[in-house]
Amino acid sequence: MEKPNYKNDLTFDERVMMGIVRAAENFKRAHSLVFKKYGLSFPQYNILRVLEASEKGQNKISAVGKIMLTPGANMTGLAKRLEQNGFLERRPDPADERVTMLVITQKGRDTLKRIEVEKDQAIDRILEGIPQEAKETYLAVTKQIIKSTGLLQKEMSG
Repeated sequence: MEKPNYKNDLTFDERVMMGIVRAAENFKRAHSLVFKKYGLSFPQYNILRVLEASEKGQNKISAVGKIMLTPGANMTGLAKRLEQNGFLERRPDPADERVTMLVITQKGRDTLKRIEVEKDQAIDRILEGIPQEAKETYLAVTKQIIKSTGLLQKEMSG
């Protein structure tokens, strides 16, 4: 096998951040394979998860997009495909007909339930051998990074 003509010149901190990104991308790829078996993409699965956790299984499309950090135009396409496949319904908000509500269907709920075991097994395999204390530390650090990057984005855009 030929050695790549590349010298890693990232700083240590950049390597930390790139490691987080690579871990997230690998997680998404592995889980996408699980979701694909059920006719869902990674973002479609996440929409259903957000709706399942929302009061009465419904939420405004804009609120779901904000939770998922997905632009409105992308949310519309994702929601249309989920509706076409019977996983959710799109309805006008009774309080404001300009607002679209997304409502998870029984098919959507049943699909999430069927996915759950396989998804949890995949997560267990990924985190196998990592002590609980290390996972708790990683979660706390990750939350701080998310907060810091959010603040940086606000500073840079405003």
